[in-house]
Amino acid sequence: MNNLKLIFLIAVSSIFLNCKNSSKESTSKKEITVDEVLKSSSGKIKEALKPLKVYDSLPRNIENEEGKWELVGVRDWCSGFWPGVLWYAFEFSGDKELKQAAENFTAPLKAIAYSPASDHDIGFQIYCSFGNGYRLTDNEAYKEIMLAAADTLATLYNPVVGSIHSWPIKPQYPHNTIIDNMMNLELLFWASKNGGSKELYNIAVSHAEVTMKNLVRPDYSTYHLGSFDNKTGDFIKGVAHQGYADDSMWARGQTWGIYGFAFSYRETGIEDFLNTSIKLADKFLERLPEDGIPFWDFDDPKIPNAPKDASAAAIAACGMLELAGLVKEDDLKIKYYNAAKRFIDILSTNAYLSNDKNQALLMHSTGHHPKNSEIDMPIIYADYYFMEALLRLKKWKS
Repeated sequence: MNNLKLIFLIAVSSIFLNCKNSSKESTSKKEITVDEVLKSSSGKIKEALKPLKVYDSLPRNIENEEGKWELVGVRDWCSGFWPGVLWYAFEFSGDKELKQAAENFTAPLKAIAYSPASDHDIGFQIYCSFGNGYRLTDNEAYKEIMLAAADTLATLYNPVVGSIHSWPIKPQYPHNTIIDNMMNLELLFWASKNGGSKELYNIAVSHAEVTMKNLVRPDYSTYHLGSFDNKTGDFIKGVAHQGYADDSMWARGQTWGIYGFAFSYRETGIEDFLNTSIKLADKFLERLPEDGIPFWDFDDPKIPNAPKDASAAAIAACGMLELAGLVKEDDLKIKYYNAAKRFIDILSTNAYLSNDKNQALLMHSTGHHPKNSEIDMPIIYADYYFMEALLRLKKWKS
């Protein structure tokens, strides 16, 4: 999108929002700005660093009464998010201590790039850490690690099915592809443009096409996992896995699809990817509860007493800002920009910010509900995508 389009969108959005807000009763409370949230968040991230001295032990969630991060090792699928949070905090603040911390916590993840691939999470682990580091520093050593990681991820590709085998550890699904894996295609697209094999691009495109055909339902909700025959490539069935039921709409999975198909269009120009992202986004917005933050699964029969998922709202904000920059129609640009801003505004309130309650930025995320794991608690990827969303919104406004 060119700068004139960007300026036009911001101007029209401002008019739209001002008109909308003028119809509401004014309040004495001053609206918090993106810069204020970023400043306080970066300060809190720096404070949370103080007790963390072992660089291959990384924050994942908070479920203790002390409000301190529970730590995991490098091989955990969430290991790349904490270094990414640090890189984002450095990007905003320019604080050299945060940069050094980001480098320190990024370095141990190098081993993932050069180890046999065990699952698709290489993208989350490497692109969120080394990817942000390379973007901000141009460190050539980071580039080489990312290229190696892309090649490692590509070893999971099955050309018969046409997609990456997301979870080889689950033999009950001969070849499985999960909606989360859409996010890891960004590493392959990046590598194909930065010295890696052009075949990485082809793998990413094929994976997105297979996901679009089989994991996106006719009503534009999504399956979490698609199971395929690894010998014939035939689609066997779609299942929920982390959702409520096989035919339910798992909130975070829907947002992985919104974001993943949006940047897949950005990288390829394939209109079907853009249209799929639009349809997934519209479905997500259509089903949102009145307070604007999704329940962990839109079809949980315990709603409105089901847990929320702030992480899904943060990812949706990132995906819809991406989408707003790609759609051609001005009304759609305004629609997705405003939707993203609303998610960010709500997450920036005391209802979701943890403030002094614990070391995280956001409360009320849900990890794996069917396994009763990480229910209604701070989770590191919620903080990662919240920081990304704030920075993206700041760039729109600047």
